[in-house]
Amino acid sequence: MARRSKSSDRWLREHFTDPFVKRAKAEGWRSRAIYKLEEMDRGARLLKAGSVVLDLGAAPGAWSQYARRQVGRNGRVVASDILPMDALAGVDFVQGDFREQSVAEEIRRALGEAGLDVLLSDMAPNLSGMDAIDAPRSMYLAELALEMAQTLLKPDGSALIKLLQGAGFQEFVASARREFRQVRLLKPEASRSRSPETYLLASGRRMV
Repeated sequence: MARRSKSSDRWLREHFTDPFVKRAKAEGWRSRAIYKLEEMDRGARLLKAGSVVLDLGAAPGAWSQYARRQVGRNGRVVASDILPMDALAGVDFVQGDFREQSVAEEIRRALGEAGLDVLLSDMAPNLSGMDAIDAPRSMYLAELALEMAQTLLKPDGSALIKLLQGAGFQEFVASARREFRQVRLLKPEASRSRSPETYLLASGRRMV
């Protein structure tokens, strides 16, 4: 059997001693990521009753779980990921690469005619541990999410997008500020302190 790397051993130790992991299991959430979204939502009042929400990079589904609870019976949550995801009551799941036209069209059909209020993206690449590789991959995913937000969001809608700090970070933030009236950077408590991840919250899409 191949030996695990030191980084893998460290991740496993952190994971199984992480209070957010233990809390998520006890409370029935699919991952500790719920607490990142919960904190940011509490501060920004992002997810409201009746909202239509798109969750990109949704698997295993913790953000969709939380969003479903917040939007209530009159809201709608559509989740999408390349990876499979176990069914969630009240959540429409579209599996596939949304860069493909057929997948993008399926997402649009699932969202319906009411328009998109909130786009969530917790997408992240498979990390190599090398910033020179990971940051550009992450930025590419963030750019895809921002493009979809520009296309689908209502004028008063909001997008919450994960970023890894590194090459292209400042340029991405500047681009978001050109497209949205309000842009904030958030680092929730549940985000591990050594992680380079941060979240960009953009609202008030500028209309051309």
